[in-house]
Amino acid sequence: MATISIRGKSLKAVAYDIAEGYIAVNPLFLKPLDVESLTGLYHELLKFQVTIRGEKISYNDMDAVRWRNVRLQRLHSASMILKNFARERRIIIV
Repeated sequence: MATISIRGKSLKAVAYDIAEGYIAVNPLFLKPLDVESLTGLYHELLKFQVTIRGEKISYNDMDAVRWRNVRLQRLHSASMILKNFARERRIIIV
């Protein structure tokens, strides 16, 4: 199986960049991607959400809590945009 990449980056790296805010996911970003790339990116976004939720942070550190929540929000938004984009084009990504 060949490694899937988007713009020269692995799907894991793209998911990380989305969480950090370096990449904004929108229909224009998703349009050139094929079904395999969309499915892979969706699954990487979900895996990275689980990874961030599993990180140990001190709940007294408000900055760390806020940063964690911002990253989770970006990943969730990206996954919802991707899911709706796929649904409009009748692509099954589950």
